[in-house]
Amino acid sequence: MVQALGWQRILSCLCSKEKTGARVEETHSPTGSLSSDIKPVKTIHQKRRNVMATMTELSPIEGESKYPQDKQVDKKLIPSKVPGLCSTRYGLALTLHFCNLSLVTQNTIISITMVAMVNSTGHQSQLNSSTEGLPIDSFGGPNNTPKSLPARAPTYDWNPQIQGIIFSSINYGMILTPALSGYLAGKVGTKRVFGFSLLVSSLLTLCTPLATDFGLTSLIITRVVHGLSQGSGFGGQFAIWEKWSLPHERSRLCSIALSGMPLGSFTALLISGFISQTIGWPFAFYVFGGSGCVFCLLWFVLVYDDPASHPWISTSEKEYIISSLDQQVSSFKQPLPIKAILRSLPFWSICICSFGYYWLLTTIIAYTPTYISSVHNVNIRDNGVLSAFPFLCAWATGILGGCLADFLLSKNFRLITVRKIATVIGNLPASAFIVALPYLNSNHITTVTLVTLSCVLGQFCQAGVQINTLDIAPRYSGFLTGVSRQFSHIAIILVPIITGFLLNQDPEFGWKNTFLLMFAINLSGLIFYIIFGEADIQDWAKERKLTRL
Repeated sequence: MVQALGWQRILSCLCSKEKTGARVEETHSPTGSLSSDIKPVKTIHQKRRNVMATMTELSPIEGESKYPQDKQVDKKLIPSKVPGLCSTRYGLALTLHFCNLSLVTQNTIISITMVAMVNSTGHQSQLNSSTEGLPIDSFGGPNNTPKSLPARAPTYDWNPQIQGIIFSSINYGMILTPALSGYLAGKVGTKRVFGFSLLVSSLLTLCTPLATDFGLTSLIITRVVHGLSQGSGFGGQFAIWEKWSLPHERSRLCSIALSGMPLGSFTALLISGFISQTIGWPFAFYVFGGSGCVFCLLWFVLVYDDPASHPWISTSEKEYIISSLDQQVSSFKQPLPIKAILRSLPFWSICICSFGYYWLLTTIIAYTPTYISSVHNVNIRDNGVLSAFPFLCAWATGILGGCLADFLLSKNFRLITVRKIATVIGNLPASAFIVALPYLNSNHITTVTLVTLSCVLGQFCQAGVQINTLDIAPRYSGFLTGVSRQFSHIAIILVPIITGFLLNQDPEFGWKNTFLLMFAINLSGLIFYIIFGEADIQDWAKERKLTRL
């Protein structure tokens, strides 16, 4: 009878286990009969298990990568119902996309409006070869510029040398702030640093016509301060992806954000000349400065530094991001390991490759319009359209390159392999197309085609070396990206100086020497990156835990 009652209790416990998931422990009672106690299983990880229970493996990667540096990519689990394109993180990328568009238009418009700002009767309306931007020619031809420009728009007696100083003054400000802004973004948040930079840049754009009326000195000072704000914006924005971008989505999100830059160049080249020709060059600054203030307002309203503080993000997306980045992001702010950074070859490979890439990019932006004008005798109106078209194509390709990089990651490609493939595509063919220009006896259509291909392929670097700092040191990505940006701005400053010297020394072979030098510098940086570039989190970038004895 006792044994029957014992087995009956065991069966009832087993049924209870199936219903509640509890654990049954059997013990012998002092009387010799079997007894069982139901003890619920409670661990400190129970909450995470409940979240992970609804997760599936990272799609479409199957299995675990054999490379340790790729564990940050393929060991993450994704909830079955997480917002995709209509999510907060993609909304952040789109907001940053338009903010970057605004920054670039504010940086570029003076290259176009200078045509209308300069008194063409006093000087030959063409930019000195050592300046940056489009060549100064007439809107619609050399004979009808004075007729097409509004009489109420003031003009100034600036020679090409003064124009070159005005163009380059913004770069001297931009070279000073990227590293500092990246560091501050990691400390006080990207929302404040980038938002303040965009606001100052927009206000200074609005004030540029007024500063010009006060004189050349006030304009140059305004441009230098404008460069400080622009450098802070371009250098301080990357830190936000430390807490928002998943490793397998990082290329796509960053490419969406950065693709606003070529679209900004396209917008400025296409619209600034039309505004200057119809209602006056000051309104170009008013339009782009005012739109920048609008984007700044949207930035402060919609953007938050991390998912945990965002009031409108869905619970599933918040848990998805936080659980996926829990091994990379820490709320504990550690001091910068300066000595380790200076000894890091992977980081130096990013800086050197970025220097070569921006040498290529500056040559394309600043001198292919001049090349089209001087070699093929194209007027400024057609030149503006022809020069803007490559940037429109580059805008679409930048997003495509990020999607392609994430697709390769989903096929279990190594992260460093994807970064290097994107960097090679963005540097080698792009520079080869430019260096081939002087050797082709072709018309301007062929030239524009090669420039377009170069711009299109160059955008693949956005999924390569441009975001590699997020891979090797997520917690210090803002500062490291700022330092690499400063190397890039050194190239931006040197290109007009050296190119102007080469073109003045040998006008016949100057273009060949200019493009060959660009190719050599770009190739050298690419080789250095291929040899020393990495994508695994460096030891000096990992969280250091202190243990009390």
